[in-house]
Amino acid sequence: MVWQDLYREFITLFVVIDPIGTIPVYLYAAKSVKPELRVKFALRAVIIATCVLLGFLVVGQFVLESLGLRLGSFQVAGGIILFLFALDMIFGQSKPASEIEMFDQDLSGAVFPLAMPSIASPGAILAIVILTDNHRNSIAEQAVTAGVLLSILALTFVLLLAATRIQKVIGETGASVISRIMGLVLATVAIDAIINGLIALDLSALFGA
Repeated sequence: MVWQDLYREFITLFVVIDPIGTIPVYLYAAKSVKPELRVKFALRAVIIATCVLLGFLVVGQFVLESLGLRLGSFQVAGGIILFLFALDMIFGQSKPASEIEMFDQDLSGAVFPLAMPSIASPGAILAIVILTDNHRNSIAEQAVTAGVLLSILALTFVLLLAATRIQKVIGETGASVISRIMGLVLATVAIDAIINGLIALDLSALFGA
């Protein structure tokens, strides 16, 4: 694998995983988690996302091909999920005190929405399947891609740890504003993913137009 290919893979995976864009999602998902549990929360999210992405790296292409699934359908489904999450970020109300206490020790938010679909997004899953195409890449080349993926996920974890300090500086109001702004951005990304999926499916051909 030449350096140009390595650089292309790094940029591709960095964009689809979007470690920087994950920070507002983390602040939103972890707002009901006690400060002393934030590191565990972030670590759990990154580990789960890593397992998902490495799982698709190993067997993703085989599963999709065996089920006869089209990538366009996968993009549309992922875009809809992201859009629903974006709406919650934009219009979601603050949790009542009793509910906040109930979730103080709950780390389930590390699975959804942080690990999936924020870090291990549909775009990231698609990218890792495409970049490790079994028909074009050797096992050694796929191992290099796995190394690039792990380096970006490690960077994501570091940024999530920094996000906790950022939250202390900007406060609850600042975190709420960022959450709603990024929710709008995420909604735009979701709509774009749906449109690209529909284009890939070529619906005009399906309906005989």
